[in-house]
Amino acid sequence: MKNRQEILAGLHLDIPVVVSPMFIVSQQQLVLESCKHGTLGTFPALNNRTTEGFEQWVVEIKEELAAEERRRGKPLPPFGVNLIVHKTNPRVQADLEVIVRQQVPVVITSLGAAKEVVDAVHSYGGLVFHDVTNTYHAQKAIDAGVDGLILVCAGAGGHAGTLNPIPFVTEIRGMFDGIILLAGGLSTGRDIATALQMGADLAYMGTRFISTREAVADQAYKDMIVEAGTRDIVYTASVSGIPANWMAASLEAAGITREMWDQKGKADFGAEHEAKAWKNLWSAGQGVATIQDTLPAGALISRLKEELNEAIAEQARLLNKFPASPPATE
Repeated sequence: MKNRQEILAGLHLDIPVVVSPMFIVSQQQLVLESCKHGTLGTFPALNNRTTEGFEQWVVEIKEELAAEERRRGKPLPPFGVNLIVHKTNPRVQADLEVIVRQQVPVVITSLGAAKEVVDAVHSYGGLVFHDVTNTYHAQKAIDAGVDGLILVCAGAGGHAGTLNPIPFVTEIRGMFDGIILLAGGLSTGRDIATALQMGADLAYMGTRFISTREAVADQAYKDMIVEAGTRDIVYTASVSGIPANWMAASLEAAGITREMWDQKGKADFGAEHEAKAWKNLWSAGQGVATIQDTLPAGALISRLKEELNEAIAEQARLLNKFPASPPATE
């Protein structure tokens, strides 16, 4: 197994960011633009309705990135695929066979850290990063041999955890010497710098990339993100039975009222309305508070780089204000 520094060097990132795999939103164009501009782009295997279609997407992404690398004469960051490792996913085995056959560079596993999946990806030299929301699941993933842990903290979009990132990162670093990715409300270059300062290796950003031109999301969804603040994000199990962060206005538009938000199980908002409701149920993290525009992914990544450099320079200035004390003498 490669050590942390070898893995990070092999990712060829211009900025320490993984663009997270988002349901429906993440498709080929967002992945390609993310990788071409120096971040690691990802998408869920299930975003394509069939295993055959999923493989075609992988082939298209591989071919275009390889052509771009030849044109530039240097390696680009790799791409990744999210695999839902759970008995409710009937495509796990078929999609895993595609992943191995096509040698997908990075696999992000969710809802189960299966050693057989890790071993299959490691067989061709791929990396496995696993979503966790607590130390119990982190230890199970470590035992399965994953290369990285994605710490999904309070404020993340989708099925978020409830832990504060500061103690969570510190605790996991004490357990694990692999790659730590931090997720939860990260939207700016300053946020990336903060994640690194806390001890994470990479920032894991989703919501900020919904509001890009390449994201496959309704314009109304993107506009809602730009207009929203933290008070517009609701953490509720009423949509799927599993607590997640959603945009309040989309819940209400789908018939999931405020009275339903505190329910522990999935809300019953009527079978006749369910299909329409799911189409317009929009998830987002608390990072919406600092998202103020929609722009191309490449332009966003360039801005993140500038903000990250400014934040690092500001940290250096702060260190100069508070220089290290000289060692005590007896």
